[in-house]
Amino acid sequence: MEQFTFPDYAIIAGYIVLTLIIGLMFSARASKNVGEFFLSGRKLPWWLAGTGMVATTFAADTPLAVAGFVAKNGIAGNWVWWTFVSGGMLTVFFFARLWRRANILTDLEFIELRYSGKAASFLRGFKAVYFGLFINAVIIGWVNLAMFKIIRIMMPELNPELTIVALVVLTAFYSGLSGLWGVSVTDAVQFVIAMAGCIVLAVLAVQHPSVTAAGGLKGALPAWMFDFFPSFSTAPTNLNDTAGALALPFASFAAMAFVQWWASWYPGSEPGGGGYIAQRMMSAKDEKHSLLATLWFTVAHYAIRPWPWIVVGLVSLVMFPDLPASQKEDGYVYVMKAVLPPGLRGLLVAAFLAAYMSTLATHLNWGTSYLINDFYKRFIRTEGDSRHYVMVSKTVTALTALFALYITFFVLETITGAWEFIIQCGAGTGFVLIMRWFWWRLNAWSEITSMVAPFIAYGWLTSMTGITFPDSLFIIVLFTISSTLLITFLTPPTEEERLRSFYRTTRVGGALWKKIAATMPEVESDKGFGRLFLDWFFGIVLVYSTLFGTGKLIFGEPAAAGLYFTAAVLSGWLIYSDLNRRGWNNLQ
Repeated sequence: MEQFTFPDYAIIAGYIVLTLIIGLMFSARASKNVGEFFLSGRKLPWWLAGTGMVATTFAADTPLAVAGFVAKNGIAGNWVWWTFVSGGMLTVFFFARLWRRANILTDLEFIELRYSGKAASFLRGFKAVYFGLFINAVIIGWVNLAMFKIIRIMMPELNPELTIVALVVLTAFYSGLSGLWGVSVTDAVQFVIAMAGCIVLAVLAVQHPSVTAAGGLKGALPAWMFDFFPSFSTAPTNLNDTAGALALPFASFAAMAFVQWWASWYPGSEPGGGGYIAQRMMSAKDEKHSLLATLWFTVAHYAIRPWPWIVVGLVSLVMFPDLPASQKEDGYVYVMKAVLPPGLRGLLVAAFLAAYMSTLATHLNWGTSYLINDFYKRFIRTEGDSRHYVMVSKTVTALTALFALYITFFVLETITGAWEFIIQCGAGTGFVLIMRWFWWRLNAWSEITSMVAPFIAYGWLTSMTGITFPDSLFIIVLFTISSTLLITFLTPPTEEERLRSFYRTTRVGGALWKKIAATMPEVESDKGFGRLFLDWFFGIVLVYSTLFGTGKLIFGEPAAAGLYFTAAVLSGWLIYSDLNRRGWNNLQ
């Protein structure tokens, strides 16, 4: 393949200049106060807030990871993350409005809105540093390493280490300059560029002579590769094996489908919302925009975005069938290198830069919001003015970026199985993250226990048993929830005045708040939880129907696609009708 041409570099340079211009445009607005810097003044429309969520979860490593799932286990391999749809829809209908209504700057500020005492203060400060700095740096490191791989393969004439450093410095500069306003607008632009590039690649890939000569994807690959649902038989050992896609014991699939989505903490899929997802919900104009933003994110994230990556993953098996299992993800980049003509190479690299920088910018802004609002402002300098906190925020953004670079190049390369590790060591935490909204009796010690217990259970399982992920989820979740409930009833509840204040602010409602609600008859709380569960169910049907309908259409089955799309439209209409019956005004 030829090296990059002038048009390729011109496209990449144009994208970088556009990003810097947007950052400069919003720098003055972001400098007003921390509310503007971290939450865009709570004025984001739903489409901008929701697109920002999608763009953030569309990192440089995401297409490679999805292509790797497909190359190893067929389309059904994506169920390792498709199972999170249920949790996403739970956030849409039960939590999006509540996060916006809480009127807080970060989701960690929720801790002292909901709990009381020294345990609550400790929990807030600890999570600020643990998630805002350490976990955040690891996540940024994953994304850096994926971009490193793309640069090394696609642009061998560049030094990948220096290129990554330059990109991190550039992103830290514009995100520190423009705050969430600039990050959100660039996210929208970056998402359009990234999706356009991936769609172009998928179209060119399926039209490549090596694919058409083999009879197309369906002619070149076994039928099980195109199955949308997992098989519970023996796993296929090679492409000619007809045993089935993603073969695994039913118990393992049940752990992912029925436990993982509500029980495990994972960045971007936190039970009940959290992290940068909560940040975007809290930045929305009002509760209605918060709900619509999260709904758009969930549909786009699961049902629309992955298909170009899936197609390229299948093409990589035809073009590069001899890649070892450990390098299946690299097949995505090799397809890019093989099929793209001059000019479009630059577009695809710009697309990956867009995906990479949108994720990096959001994580820098979100992590800094924790370190400033929930640690520095809460415990170190409590009486500073707005200008001081904004200045410190910009400095901390830069320092977080430097720390993430250190993790990328000197620590992360020694970590294996990090995804499974995080899922298991957050297993059971989701119970508290959900129920702390709806049950008054949980306290700060409950949440602390839910963070510690999974590590204890995980340590015992790995050292004393042969039980591995995902079967381990059943044991870790059971141990974590049991420990959490035990500590809850052994420790005193949150002060009643704090509970009353929380209930008055969020109006959360529900049977498990009756003890507190009885003392506050003047507060009109949320009702109609049964109908919310129906909306949740139809939301799940909407996403899966759109997902599978799009897939059937791509692979030439219009009749099946029509059935799926009919179910999607009907589900969407039922959700819309119910929200109207309950009154959109109630969501504002």
